[in-house]
Amino acid sequence: MQKPSRLALAASAAALVLLPAVALAQGAPDGGTAATATPSPAAPEAAAAEKEKAAPKKKKPARMTRQQEIDRSIDRGTVPARYRSSVPKEYHQYIPFDKR
Repeated sequence: MQKPSRLALAASAAALVLLPAVALAQGAPDGGTAATATPSPAAPEAAAAEKEKAAPKKKKPARMTRQQEIDRSIDRGTVPARYRSSVPKEYHQYIPFDKR
């Protein structure tokens, strides 16, 4: 009996690992026929249009420096909202916290 070559072993190991992943990624159509499972010629265009329609990722607003936060609070006559947790709840109605 001959020993299997290393290449054949590697190929069979790769097939065992990749085949279940490919089968899960493709999935079967629910109750559809083979004709409905084939992509239409407009599918790439539709996919490109969906990407354009998708809302662009919103950037987080730039964090203010401590001095900017103090200046803004003085101008508006408010207290920064980050201090809200250090004030007891019963006093929140008396303190003009900054609305974010």
